[in-house]
Amino acid sequence: MHLFYATDFLFFTDRSPYIRPMTEALLQLQAFVNAVHPISGEDREMFSGIWMPFSAKRKEIITAEGAQERYLYFVIEGVQRVYYFDDQGREATLVFTYGPSFGGVLDALLLQLPSRYFYETLTPSSFLRAPYGELDRLMKARPGIEQLVRIGITYSLSGVLERLVELQCYSAEERFDKVMQRSPHIFKMIPHKYIANYLGMDATNFSKLINKPKF
Repeated sequence: MHLFYATDFLFFTDRSPYIRPMTEALLQLQAFVNAVHPISGEDREMFSGIWMPFSAKRKEIITAEGAQERYLYFVIEGVQRVYYFDDQGREATLVFTYGPSFGGVLDALLLQLPSRYFYETLTPSSFLRAPYGELDRLMKARPGIEQLVRIGITYSLSGVLERLVELQCYSAEERFDKVMQRSPHIFKMIPHKYIANYLGMDATNFSKLINKPKF
């Protein structure tokens, strides 16, 4: 039986604070897919059939540097980040993920190379996740699913390029203002120290900007 019809499956493990019907999670996935690139009913049923529930506690490493990224994640609840950490102790937050969106270290997944980055939860999180082997099989057999994944990755690349422009051309205050205009909700969802790191700012300057009077 495809998971699309598994109405009694629940998000509940000894690691998870969430109980959520599987069908509700798959409906979120379906709505997200329709917004990115609608696929046929048959493709939708096959795509839905490769996902399984997964949950993680706060500050849990889901994918470690050097590990194989074995799953594509779809975020249902919680906030996560992809970050880089080097042998000199330097850390860079590259991207945040929160529902509804795909998550994981996407380049490591699609290239099937060891990850250069960490994927970490910032809050208790629940997901659907699809094994790479099943996803790859569907992408090769179903052009609509391959196009869905390709368009989704292209949107992600577009966001990364926009962020590179901001990091290289904008001042710290301009970067802060851009994120505040584009995604004001993240300031309530994500601890500010991670947003400061994401923006390439020290905590003192970030605090001045976040507390600056609004006129």
